Amino acid sequence: MPDHPAHIVLRLVCPDRPGILAAVSPVLAGGGWDIREAAVYGDPDTRTFFVRMELAGLRGAVDKLPALLDPFRTSLGLSWDTRDTATPMKVLVAVSKTDHCLNDIIHKTRIGVLPIEIVGVVSNHETLRQVTEWHGHTFRHLPVTDATKDTQEASFEAMIASTGAELVVLARYMQILSNGFAARLAGRCINIHHSFLPSFKGAKPYHQAHARGVKLIGATAHYVTADLDEGPIIEQDIRRVNHSATADDMVEVGRETEASVLSRAIRWHAEHRLFLNGHRTVVFV
Repeated sequence: MPDHPAHIVLRLVCPDRPGILAAVSPVLAGGGWDIREAAVYGDPDTRTFFVRMELAGLRGAVDKLPALLDPFRTSLGLSWDTRDTATPMKVLVAVSKTDHCLNDIIHKTRIGVLPIEIVGVVSNHETLRQVTEWHGHTFRHLPVTDATKDTQEASFEAMIASTGAELVVLARYMQILSNGFAARLAGRCINIHHSFLPSFKGAKPYHQAHARGVKLIGATAHYVTADLDEGPIIEQDIRRVNHSATADDMVEVGRETEASVLSRAIRWHAEHRLFLNGHRTVVFV
């Protein structure tokens, strides 16, 4: 109904210049919107201006937003998008054999920490079917070999489409996506890498770290690109270890770090707090 309250997130991106908020804010107010929260950042390197606003208004005002904001596409070079905060983001999770990240996502979704709806779990192994279905989620087994990779990814992509997934989360999915698949998921696929990137890319990063005698191990959540473990970094964290830690010890310590880093990245994406900024991200938290 037109008089029903609406709460939305509005994101704006445009070339940086003076007077952007001075131009946009009165127009939003005139359209019936109250700015309840705002964060801005002007990147001096890319000369790009980023804005995230939380707006409150009446439901009828949502349909009028294009008429209010589209004129700024020409005058300010503005691009914009919105999201209703009452609508959880649809997320498809991909896993292989380890369950710590999957369990963390399921738990935090159930208790309301993650504003998402899990629309399914995809795996190249059967290992996590029982835990997935016990929690009431759809499990799809999509085995893959070098010979079947194209067919497997076509089935994966078809599931994304059929579930309406807005975000794909690689929660320790130990497969490298093809360049084409990664490109089609640009900006809507998050991976957790069990290393503090850019160090120790690829397979067995804890074993690589152990071999180098590191004293800090970490995890990195990043957007997936065609370049392995090179996508824009969203969040990272570390844990301290000492000389006595074995590679297996590092794996155990790293599990908690991986889960917490990944869940923060998912939450920020679902709350529209992330902006791609070339090879980097802007994160409003």
